[in-house]
Amino acid sequence: MFKKIIKIAVSFSKLERYIFLGALVIFAVAAMFWLINFYDDVTRLAPQRGGHYTEGIVGQPTSLNPLIAGATDADRDLLELFFDDLYELADKIEVSDDKETWIVTLKSGLYWSDGEPLTTADVSFTLETIQNPDTQSPAFSTWQGVVAQRVSDREIHFSLKNPYVFFVDNLRNLKIAPRHIFGNVPPSNLRLSNYNLEPVGSGPYKFISLEKEKSGFIREYLLDTNDYYGGNRPFIETFKVVFFASENAAIQSFNRRDIDGLGGLSPQRLDDLKIGHQTLNINMPRYYAIFINQSTNPALKERAVRLALAAATDKAEVVSTIFDNQAIAVDGPIPTIVDGYSSDINNGGQVLEDIKSSLDRAGWKLNEDGIREKTIDKRQVKLEFVLQIPQVDFLIEASEIIAAQWAEVGVKINTIILSATEVNDVIRNRNYSLLLFGNTLRGNPDIFSFWHSSERFYPGLNLSIYNNKSVDSLLEGIRQDFNVESRKNKIVRLQELIRQDQPAIFLFSPNYIYVANKDLSGFSPSIMVLASDRFKNVESWFLKTSRVLKK
Repeated sequence: MFKKIIKIAVSFSKLERYIFLGALVIFAVAAMFWLINFYDDVTRLAPQRGGHYTEGIVGQPTSLNPLIAGATDADRDLLELFFDDLYELADKIEVSDDKETWIVTLKSGLYWSDGEPLTTADVSFTLETIQNPDTQSPAFSTWQGVVAQRVSDREIHFSLKNPYVFFVDNLRNLKIAPRHIFGNVPPSNLRLSNYNLEPVGSGPYKFISLEKEKSGFIREYLLDTNDYYGGNRPFIETFKVVFFASENAAIQSFNRRDIDGLGGLSPQRLDDLKIGHQTLNINMPRYYAIFINQSTNPALKERAVRLALAAATDKAEVVSTIFDNQAIAVDGPIPTIVDGYSSDINNGGQVLEDIKSSLDRAGWKLNEDGIREKTIDKRQVKLEFVLQIPQVDFLIEASEIIAAQWAEVGVKINTIILSATEVNDVIRNRNYSLLLFGNTLRGNPDIFSFWHSSERFYPGLNLSIYNNKSVDSLLEGIRQDFNVESRKNKIVRLQELIRQDQPAIFLFSPNYIYVANKDLSGFSPSIMVLASDRFKNVESWFLKTSRVLKK
């Protein structure tokens, strides 16, 4: 056939040969493109196993034992890599008809990273140890009143004193500890075990080694895929975690390409990244607010004053100036990303003149210093308050902007910056008039611990010392209402009541910022309650791809 084509081509004139060769080239190029398109049509890019990833973390791990860990972000980050929670270990979760018993059935064939079986005996041991006061577990209060009963190696029942619709989130946060490692250790001695830093876990990765400086500073952890992991095997084979004493040191390491990923970055520091990267923004169910202790100042007891302070706070300016719009303005006790959020409580839109008029009508008149004052119980009271703030840069900057905004309506703010120790003391004693602080929700609308009157005093988290019987009733009802529509109505009403009372000035919810090299794919947490939740789907992260036939 080719001889005939050549023979015909030889018989062509010079011009005809050029035309013929051109046609052949066009045909070859068209055939090549057709083959490429055909290949693309019948194949797809798929993650491929392999590669090494290095995560940078600012801080130090202190314990990687689920029974006592949780004091630092570094602890929680590593726990997520080394240990699965009970929700992830479960094959099935059911609720009894009376809603007071939760039945958990584990997946079959679960093992610890050392090859020992993982059963409900480990679950029962974990719960009993957390509930023991001698353990001093951070999860102690969460699990009080819950009774666990083993039915078999795979089935365990949790009995509650009262129905609790959000109990599944407790299961999501319960990391199981290995009984065969810690079962013979007295609770008071748990912190002395070497396994606190060299864990035997159930998560996607297993401990290989750690490097520690002579000073005691842990420099890095080396992890490998856990052959006994009960979920999908991670695509990234080896995982290293490197620790830094400061954000500056971590950024410099990222710029040198010594680490591949870094989380919790401040928006202002993004400009300090000098190499190509991807930036991932995730909103979290947390918010910052100015909590009002009405008992310290008669002016703060007046609802008109609290409403005026809220209206005078331009949150959009704060979000834009400090966070470069990488945060969300918050108008109430439930952030926008949490189920049940009601947009009807938005209190924005008031102009300064209306706010001034409302204060005038309430009897608050400007004095010669530009500060509003009023006679209460024969005593001259000024709208001058002390705002206490943790020593956190973005909170200090926010307070400066808010002080300037409030000054425009005749309110003066004096600020006190608190160290971490001072913050704890102030909160413990409720020794403040105004406190700029944050609340972190668990991804659900259960805000009982932040606003119920029983939580007004330490160790409760009701920082506004808020007391409203109608709100208490709703908070209690929301926890026990398994009817979705009925519960939603209660949540909306709850937000309305808190908005009307204005026990706090709700401000903003910063995004969690994670930066990584451009090779990383598969990072897609649906919601992050804690920073460590970025590793919830770490087994889906991948660095390499290959083409496979479409099914």
